Amino acid sequence: MIKLTLSTAALLLVTTAAFAAPPVEDISGRRHPNLAAAQDLAHRAWERITAAQKANEWDMDGHAAKAKELLDQVNNELKMAAEAANKGHR
Repeated sequence: MIKLTLSTAALLLVTTAAFAAPPVEDISGRRHPNLAAAQDLAHRAWERITAAQKANEWDMDGHAAKAKELLDQVNNELKMAAEAANKGHR
């Protein structure tokens, strides 16, 4: 059985978040220009957080990684909003 200390677990979380992919930009700008613009901003924010992590040698007590997780959630909600709008306009 492997035991992880709190610092080892935190390092693992930061390392995993460091290699996660940015949110996908897949909302049609033609059909949903505002949602597509919001998705683009979430994508850019994710990239800027990554740049900040690199500049600070990833030492941000996990807050930057948490922000990136939240941006992933934002991206998913935006995609679901576009899909819901598509269902309403058939």
